[in-house]
Amino acid sequence: MSGAIKKATGLTGMAVAKNPHHTLTALYNKILRAVAKMPQEAAYRRYTEQIVGERAKIVASTSSVKEIEQKVNCGQVEELIIQAENELVLARKMLGWKPWEPLVKQAPATQWAWPPAQIHELK
Repeated sequence: MSGAIKKATGLTGMAVAKNPHHTLTALYNKILRAVAKMPQEAAYRRYTEQIVGERAKIVASTSSVKEIEQKVNCGQVEELIIQAENELVLARKMLGWKPWEPLVKQAPATQWAWPPAQIHELK
């Protein structure tokens, strides 16, 4: 890390990451490995690979934590680590859920109707 060393995050209960480059790189690689097990046409795979790939390139090509935070523009590196941990959990769950597979039975025609319950006025 070049420049001044970060002393605090300014967020209650959130400690400064000791080695954010290593942590983010490891998490991003795990996410990419998880989504690589999904079919190519799966929307979750396509968009997650795109976002995580872009962030991984930023981390790999940037030595300054402050620059990473500015380029990714989604919070401090500590928050990026939390986001990546959550995304990894979701990616692993998606592998089990397999949302890209066809439905077991046809969805009802009113599935997306709003409001879900029609309330009629009493006359």
